[in-house]
Amino acid sequence: MKLRHLSAFFLSAAVLTGCKDEMPAEPEMAYAASTQEDSNGYSYETFRDDPTGLRLYTLDNGLKVYMGKNEEEPKIQTLIAVRAGSTYDPADNTGLAHYLEHMVFKGTDEIGTTDYEKEKVLIQEISDLYEEHKATQDPEAKKKIYRKIDSVSYEASKISIANEYDKMVSSLGAEGTNAFTSNEQTVYVNKIPSNELDKWLSIESERFSQVVLRLFHTELEAVFEEFNRSQDSDGRKQYEAVLAGLFPSHPYGTQSTIGVAEHLKNPSMEAINAYFDKYYVPNNMAVILVGDIDFDQTIKKVDEAFGHYENQEVTHPTFEDQPELTAPVKTVVKGPTAENIYVAFRTEGKGSDDEVMVTLIDYMLANSQAGLIDLNLNQKQMVQQASSFTNFDNDYGFHLLYGYPKKDQSLDEVRDLLLAQIEKIKKGEFEDWLIEAVVNDLRKSQIQQYENGSATAYAYLDAFIGFQDWPSRLEMLDKMKEITKEDVVAFANETYKNNYVEVHKVQGTDPDIAKVENPGITPIELNRGKESAWLKNFNTMETPSLKPQFVDYKKEIKTTETESGLEFAHIENPSNDLFNLYMILDMGSDHDKQMSLAAGYMDFLGTEKYSPEELKQEFYKLGINSYVNAGPDRTVIGMSGLKENLEPGLELVEHLWDNAVPNQESYDKYVDQIMKNRLDGKTQKGNILFNGLMNYGKYGEDSRLRNIYTEAELRAMDPADLVQKVKDLRNYEHRIFYYGKDKESAIAAVDTHHKIPTDLKSYPEKREYQEQETGGNVYFVDYDMVQSEMVLLAKGEEFDAEQMAATRLFNTYFGSGLSSIVFQEIRESKSLAYSAYSSYQQASEKGKSDYVMAYIGTQANKMPQAIDAMMEIMTEMPEAQEQFDQAKESTLKQIAADRVTKSNIFWTYEGLKKRGISEDNRQKMYDAIKDMTLADLREYFQKNISGEDYNVMVIGNKEDVDMKALSMLGKVQELDVDYLFNYETEDVRM
Repeated sequence: MKLRHLSAFFLSAAVLTGCKDEMPAEPEMAYAASTQEDSNGYSYETFRDDPTGLRLYTLDNGLKVYMGKNEEEPKIQTLIAVRAGSTYDPADNTGLAHYLEHMVFKGTDEIGTTDYEKEKVLIQEISDLYEEHKATQDPEAKKKIYRKIDSVSYEASKISIANEYDKMVSSLGAEGTNAFTSNEQTVYVNKIPSNELDKWLSIESERFSQVVLRLFHTELEAVFEEFNRSQDSDGRKQYEAVLAGLFPSHPYGTQSTIGVAEHLKNPSMEAINAYFDKYYVPNNMAVILVGDIDFDQTIKKVDEAFGHYENQEVTHPTFEDQPELTAPVKTVVKGPTAENIYVAFRTEGKGSDDEVMVTLIDYMLANSQAGLIDLNLNQKQMVQQASSFTNFDNDYGFHLLYGYPKKDQSLDEVRDLLLAQIEKIKKGEFEDWLIEAVVNDLRKSQIQQYENGSATAYAYLDAFIGFQDWPSRLEMLDKMKEITKEDVVAFANETYKNNYVEVHKVQGTDPDIAKVENPGITPIELNRGKESAWLKNFNTMETPSLKPQFVDYKKEIKTTETESGLEFAHIENPSNDLFNLYMILDMGSDHDKQMSLAAGYMDFLGTEKYSPEELKQEFYKLGINSYVNAGPDRTVIGMSGLKENLEPGLELVEHLWDNAVPNQESYDKYVDQIMKNRLDGKTQKGNILFNGLMNYGKYGEDSRLRNIYTEAELRAMDPADLVQKVKDLRNYEHRIFYYGKDKESAIAAVDTHHKIPTDLKSYPEKREYQEQETGGNVYFVDYDMVQSEMVLLAKGEEFDAEQMAATRLFNTYFGSGLSSIVFQEIRESKSLAYSAYSSYQQASEKGKSDYVMAYIGTQANKMPQAIDAMMEIMTEMPEAQEQFDQAKESTLKQIAADRVTKSNIFWTYEGLKKRGISEDNRQKMYDAIKDMTLADLREYFQKNISGEDYNVMVIGNKEDVDMKALSMLGKVQELDVDYLFNYETEDVRM
């Protein structure tokens, strides 16, 4: 195990010895720590020049409390972090840390039960049965024990209250309630209204005081469904193969976070309890709060909530050093998705010098603009797509390069092209300015990160999990700035040798897929109408009021004109010197089919003055991002960066706009790329279901998705015509939106560089696509996968703004979130899916239709039961007054805490205008929801949901899916993917 964080170690030693006064005076360092005391006597650390303003407290029991202030909205991003993850799973219980994460949502001896004394007896019996189950080898005997587990679990469920934790945090108006587990961390997430801090602390104080493994076997099935999803993810399997190659005898490589099927089906509740007792202790945890908080009041409340937790000695496992890689390690992963390759190098871990240097090299290779991979491979279209990324855990990290091949290109060729870019770094074949430009680009990204409360919270989390003092994270860019070209070359030659792991993802059947039978779980009791005594007391707690705030868009969006008469809308950036400038045409590919094609082609063009690669470099030197983006009904020429570079950046944009030179060779490669994208897209199940099948379910054969050019049509086009089409955009009506400071300078820059004719052209007529009536159709696509996924889709009424309030409340109550009716019925009660949700989706444009949508993703042999369960609740809505009250309270509190700020003011207003709304209608929604009753929701359900005729879209393995069960929903039509997307088979043939 390597020694880490020497600076933190010596700082602690100096403090402990009490020799501060004896040390010679030194100049104050950047990010130097200072210890202060707040009004309540709590000591905390702050750090000089810290852009986040962190206050770092350590309670007497060792709990770390990170707090940052962000008053943009009355919300607090909360993270409760445990320094323990799958790396510390017992070798015979992989997946344990992740499964424990799920169980921490199930409550305690106070939350989630009507009678814990009775319940704990049954839970202990279940635990003993699982130990017997784990030790038994005979399959029939195991089934018998499992049936007993199922029987006792049903009896226990009569005492438990499902989802009581989720209902409580939902009633606070919390958003993003979730958790995640990785190698060395398990993190619990909520974003709460700031006035709900007291209630949130009371919940979390109780939740982390102990773990009760109730509703264990139903949640276990949900986790196994998550495992199935991972088996259907070629990317995840490929990533795990990289880790196995890089870390052959370390848990990073020998065990995955999700675990293996054998362990998931043979869990030990005793081992899970032991893991919780060992790692979920205050001196191994952190509470992270960033948002609208009062520091002094908040730390006192956190101490009252968690200060009574008792610390204990925590020893994290250590692992043997990994053997040196002396030759490439090659692995092949098979699956249905497009072929690609990963090439990865092992590095030292978080906080090491490697982290600084490898991060710099990574951005020198790929920064989406002017990296070596960006310019030499993507810009020149040498591969279909390529990039790189890094990952750093506590013991080790890695640098991974990846690429997708062009048609008729081998993965070995892609690998060699990727490695050739590393060789350029090793030989110093890169521009001298690149290092400085990368550092400046990362500083710009850091500015954007730290103005966002949630992003700042995750930065604090990164430091805590890595056992790092905060200054070590802040000073990374300062260290990077000192790195010279010679340093980079020397490091690259020492680090990037013949010591990589390459994983080839090829198309084929994965021989290692684990498929299991449906265990036939007895649906548990949900007890929706019951409340624990703890919850009843919780509901008596008073919350300070939080009044909603609404936007006067006409006041907030300042509008003037340029010299040439263009509308210039402006919103001041209150936070920093970054800007965004958008030239907006309300014309897109629905007005001109070639528009998106032309916009995409511009990315590969240069001018007489600059090659395409040189142009990208010039933008990157300025720290300017620019693009042309054409959607169905809008085209935007956009740019962003530091305000000081707005004018030279705009000058460069206009230079390209005026002087782009068409190139037949680059166009031919562009068409090759389009055709390969079509081929690759056919292999992605998410694209098939949510793009192909969903569009077919709405529009049938005549859809925007299917209105494409054939390969022959693309090849026949003159690239000069496409370039001229983009150049001609300035001759059409358009307007400007600027988010930033000093609008006068921005207007002056536009007046100087954006020249337009006196009379602007009107837009061509827009093509409309007719939405089809739904009902009686089952559209099926055969795909090699473990799960099957289904979407129910019904065309509803035409968009009505008056329905927005009821729709929002209904979605909260019925189909969205962990405490919704759909989630409880499908996952919590019946264990029929990992993911199940439903919503009433209102159209984004006036005159368009709303849609009822429901989704299920589940093991194929559970699909018939899942369909029946979903159809039952979509026909007759389960009613629970307490749950309705919580959903209503949650919805009102979310609206009260919601703030539309910064550039979102403009874009939100744009969306409202498309719906025919001219003011902030949240005021009207808020008032309407306050007066709604469960009877109102019942009426809404009867009008909009019950009895609807659905088109059903299904993707799955035909060998596993019960086609007879599907036929009960309508006429089953198996669709070929080429037909679905309107691809000509010869167009997408390899």
